[in-house]
Amino acid sequence: MQVNNTPASYGLLAILLHWIVAFAVIGLFALGFWMVDLSYYDDWYRRAPDIHRSIGILLFGLMIFRLLWRLASSLPKPIAAHKRWEVLIARIAHMLLYVLVFTAMVSGYLISTADGSSISVFGWFDVPSVTGQIKGLEDTAGLVHYWSTWALIALVAVHAAGALKHHFFDRDETLGRMLVPARRND
Repeated sequence: MQVNNTPASYGLLAILLHWIVAFAVIGLFALGFWMVDLSYYDDWYRRAPDIHRSIGILLFGLMIFRLLWRLASSLPKPIAAHKRWEVLIARIAHMLLYVLVFTAMVSGYLISTADGSSISVFGWFDVPSVTGQIKGLEDTAGLVHYWSTWALIALVAVHAAGALKHHFFDRDETLGRMLVPARRND
């Protein structure tokens, strides 16, 4: 099993980062969607947002690493059967996924720290506010967070549909390259 990408396939590290981020983003969206309707007297009223923030902060660090890894390692070449417009759309979609993930994370951070407080990450460490108290910041950041997460989850659905289209209709290796790591001979 190859850790690095090859011209034909993604390596183990790229695949693991992809799926960890995918599950974290979908899980955070589901948790956020569920927790906004919790009442003050619900047992999860404080616990769910703490978990949401903690995972979001850890995901931010992982996304920084993923972005650096993507910039440092070469990507597999597009599959020969892909049309130029498909390759271009895929590149734009991937770029938008990165922008939306970072927008959602930064806006979520700003919601939680707009009053000057820090975020405790599972009690392991605290991430301080970089803005201090800014009146109304949580409302603006809240709107950005709301719309960026909905846009993100919509784009994730389109991304998944595209992968399934390539797998079941085009019968090419698009999805397979993100499931099986490159071999040393690739």
